[in-house]
Amino acid sequence: MRTLVVTFALLALCGAVGGCGRGTETPPPVLRFTAIPDQNSTELKQRFATLAAYLAETLGVAVEYVPARDYQATVEMFRNGDIQLAWFGGLTGVQARAAVPGARAIAQGAADPSYYSYFIVNAEVDLVRGPDFPRGLADLSFTFGAESSTSGRLMPEYFIRSNTGLSPDEFFSRPYGFSGSHDKTCELVAAGRFDAGVVNYKVYERRVADGRTDPRECRIIWQTPPYADYNFTAHPDLERLFGAGFTDRLQQVLLAIDEPELLSALPREKLIAASNAEYDGIATVARELGMVR
Repeated sequence: MRTLVVTFALLALCGAVGGCGRGTETPPPVLRFTAIPDQNSTELKQRFATLAAYLAETLGVAVEYVPARDYQATVEMFRNGDIQLAWFGGLTGVQARAAVPGARAIAQGAADPSYYSYFIVNAEVDLVRGPDFPRGLADLSFTFGAESSTSGRLMPEYFIRSNTGLSPDEFFSRPYGFSGSHDKTCELVAAGRFDAGVVNYKVYERRVADGRTDPRECRIIWQTPPYADYNFTAHPDLERLFGAGFTDRLQQVLLAIDEPELLSALPREKLIAASNAEYDGIATVARELGMVR
């Protein structure tokens, strides 16, 4: 049904500009958005297609979800103006807004101002959960998530440094890896390909809830302190393409979403307003680690 709505919205726009079949007419603008591929890419495409249809119906414009091959591809597409909206992590959002003056963080999950990560280990590892940073990780094989992930790399690296005074290269006695996504980190640790890793708590808890991860085979040993993370960031081109005030209208539409099916793409139970200033802490850490200028 919503796929048809996208088509109808596009046809309506075509009519408003005098028809799509005339070569001399400018085609109507399309709101293109993407998301960091922090989960299974096929699942993300299906879920975000539903969200795209909802936005098209509600806003009355054509909307298209554009999959990204990796985290940095989302930043590059935003920088180049190929997309006008993105569901970023904290770090990629900071990188994108630094690259595009006037870009705005407009929405985040209700839990995102106080996000956290889990350090996890394989069932065979002799470490137990506790309140202190697990220094016993030093002699284990370890994987982060994606290199540009806030919850799978940036903040975990920050907590390693702040708790040990050492960089990951200095702390780990073996070369560490990058799995590429939180789902993959869980799978690699559960299978024993790596002794330990770090994941964002929402992905881990969802995998446990739906039976894809056994918490006995992939155990939590430490929970990080909280930090700000995911957000929808809007490109300033939205105002040029769709008219003054469109970004504020888009923000209100996002904040009004209350259907679990639509929010499951993120996955979040509710969206709240966001601002660039809320991610100043992430920007400071990213600059300290040389991950943003």
